[in-house]
Amino acid sequence: MKNDCIFCKIIKGEIPSSKIYEDENFFAFLDINPLNHGHTLLIPKKHLEWVNDYEPFGEYWETARKLSKTIQKVLNPLVVSYVVYGLGVPHAHIHLIPKFEGDQHPKGLNPEKTIKYKEGEKEKIAKKITSALQ
Repeated sequence: MKNDCIFCKIIKGEIPSSKIYEDENFFAFLDINPLNHGHTLLIPKKHLEWVNDYEPFGEYWETARKLSKTIQKVLNPLVVSYVVYGLGVPHAHIHLIPKFEGDQHPKGLNPEKTIKYKEGEKEKIAKKITSALQ
C-alpha cells in the first residue's frame, strides 16, 4: 500500500467508504460521484497503478464479473458496463456502472453527468448488494 494513495487509505479504513465487497485481494465500494445508482469501483488491495499490472489478470476480471452479476440481480439495470479509464486516481480500478432505461446516459456513459444519492440511499444500495453476495 502507498501512504499518499486515496484508494489505499480507503482499504485501510482511514477514509470512509460504502464497501460492498472485500476478499484477500480486492476491495469494492460505491463511487462517491456515481454516474448511476450502484456505480462501483473494484480495486486490488495491492497498490498498482494500472489494471494491466495485476496478476493473475483473469482473477481481477472474474471478480468484476461476480460483482457485475450481483449488481444486475439486485438493481435490475439493462446492463452493467465495465470501464477502465486508467486516469484520475493512480491506483488500478475498474468501474462497474449500471445502465438503466431512461437514465441520463441515453447515448453512452457521460462522465460529466453524475447523480446524487438521497439521504440513506447509498447505504441501502450497498447493503442490498453486500447481502446478495453472501
